[in-house]
Amino acid sequence: MKLREYAWLALLAFLGFWSASWSVPLFDLDEGAFSQATLEMLDSGNYLSTTLNGEPRYDKPMLTYWLQGAAVSLLGANEFAFRLHSMLAATLWLWLLFGFLREREADADAAWLAAGSLALGLMPGLIGHAATADALLNLLIAATLLEVWRYYEQPRPAPMLRAFLWMGLGLLTKGPIAILIPGTVSLLFFLWQGRGRDWLTGVLDWRGWLVLLAVVLPWGIACWRADGGEWLRHFLLDHNPGRYNSTLQGHGGKPYYYLLALPLIVLPFTALLPGAMARGWRGDALDRFCLLWFALVFLLFSFSKTQLPHYLLYGATPLFILFGRMAAQLPRRGWLLLPGLLFIALLAALPWLLPLLPQKASRPWEAGILREAMAAFDARYTLVSGLALLLGLAALRLPKPRALLALGLAQATLVWFGLMPVYAAGQQEPTRQAALAARRLGGEVHLFQTWLPSFSVYRGAPTPNGVPAPGGLVFVRADKRDELEQAIAPDRGIEEFARGGVLLLRRQPP
Repeated sequence: MKLREYAWLALLAFLGFWSASWSVPLFDLDEGAFSQATLEMLDSGNYLSTTLNGEPRYDKPMLTYWLQGAAVSLLGANEFAFRLHSMLAATLWLWLLFGFLREREADADAAWLAAGSLALGLMPGLIGHAATADALLNLLIAATLLEVWRYYEQPRPAPMLRAFLWMGLGLLTKGPIAILIPGTVSLLFFLWQGRGRDWLTGVLDWRGWLVLLAVVLPWGIACWRADGGEWLRHFLLDHNPGRYNSTLQGHGGKPYYYLLALPLIVLPFTALLPGAMARGWRGDALDRFCLLWFALVFLLFSFSKTQLPHYLLYGATPLFILFGRMAAQLPRRGWLLLPGLLFIALLAALPWLLPLLPQKASRPWEAGILREAMAAFDARYTLVSGLALLLGLAALRLPKPRALLALGLAQATLVWFGLMPVYAAGQQEPTRQAALAARRLGGEVHLFQTWLPSFSVYRGAPTPNGVPAPGGLVFVRADKRDELEQAIAPDRGIEEFARGGVLLLRRQPP
């Protein structure tokens, strides 16, 4: 690649995954939970299983925590360090996709549109910034299935062995999903192409399984020996089937959930979806491979009882490939930019739209978030949204696909330098300030029916759930105050801190 291409890829990575990562507080639930579990791992010296506020955390295997722990050990316990592994993984995901299409497409615009839709799409950008396991898992699933495609092109051991390596690391990142998706997609595709024997040859290659087991077994055996298999049993038999068969943490949905979520997930490239689906159905073998990959993930999670938007990203890489391969045939009409322009206009209008939302006294948590967010709109937000609108409108004069990429740059700029600071001010800054207040005040601190684990991160210590002894502090959401008062009666809760939708109360001492 030329130096200019490296520079443009660096710009896409910065705006898509790195911008504002150091200045926006950790978001609950997931960022706070991962980060606090990592701190507890470092404090305890237990690198085989995790706890959260002193209780076992069975959600994920250890690779993400190890990477977070390494960054925190080098850079300190700050937002940039907690998020560094995701930013690096998303950047590698971007380069992997760009390189894959650069090798196979004569038109360079194909690689740029695919890479741009990954870096500047709404949900990939969010995941690329997040102190969670998902950017890393997306990188590893994408790497696995692109190696499967290379094996399809030329059935040699090397790409299949690399696929086993990436699956092993995926298992250490998030569990069996790292094998389920690539294994099912590859099986169905090779059968579809009449090459089931090639698939079987690759899957039964003992060297591949040796690579995978060499990655996973050292941790698995050590973890089993440490607690008699308790952690692994909960993770494999309870958490994974439970997430699919029952609703966890209120993240339920309907079979049509992802049909509605998909246009938002890929903004501002939404208008490319119909063409991508049509190309996947009528195109060549690579197009069919991409369509099958996306469709399997879409169907798999559409029937899950726990549904979150970022689950669909496991099947988004093939969409980005299809977007890129459409680059030479894009229509010149401006309607391709319409979804992104409308979204930018909506974000620009938020300072005037949010005050129209009702602030219900019966919902003090949500009302507090809304008040704090509205107070955070300032001249900077007006300036950034104005610049984003101008850049979006200027994109109308550019040829496709450059127009879509310019629109993506405009959206990413507004999201990361405008929207996210405002959203963080409403959603997370009160929790951070309450934690810092609790650290200054010292003494016993509890959470009460409040699942905001970033409080423990910023307080610098695990915070157990429960009711404090007289004289102790309790962190509570405003909508849980009545239940707390009933639990500590006849004592009262004396306010030490109140902001947004959260409170820090001291139980009346004897």
